[in-house]
Amino acid sequence: MAENETAAEGAAAPEAPQIKMNILAQYIRDMSFENILAQKGIQGEVNPDVSVQVNLDAKKRTAEHQFEVITKVQISSKVKESDQQLFLLELEYAGVFHIEGVPEDQMHPFLLIECPRMTFPFVRRIVSDVTRDGGFPPLNLENIDFVALYRNEIARRQADAAAQAKPN
Repeated sequence: MAENETAAEGAAAPEAPQIKMNILAQYIRDMSFENILAQKGIQGEVNPDVSVQVNLDAKKRTAEHQFEVITKVQISSKVKESDQQLFLLELEYAGVFHIEGVPEDQMHPFLLIECPRMTFPFVRRIVSDVTRDGGFPPLNLENIDFVALYRNEIARRQADAAAQAKPN
């Protein structure tokens, strides 16, 4: 009797789809680093204020089950007291992923949360190396909460849509 109950329970529970994700390629799509401190020759001690902005983009590729996810990072460092620019770093880092088994309604969040999570350590290393090689102390980015970033972007888009829907 116990065997029959166990078999019935196993048949009743739907099997979760097996998700497969492979990183096929990673590359710097675009990068710019401007050392304004060296160009303008700011003198004396500086107390930097660093601003980091992160945006994400994902698109389907022509090959089946392949997606390209781009992490766009813009880092600006200014002198706190005078607001003079020290450096500006813009980086677009892309990953090409082969993804199977993710339901269609969950693909968008999967692409903009899980994929950037996989490539972020490489983005962090590039930012650290470029700022160090540019004559500044290496900038080690804090971990990014990609779930919160995704939720904030969805909320912003909904607010924009609601604002556009309002009659003037």
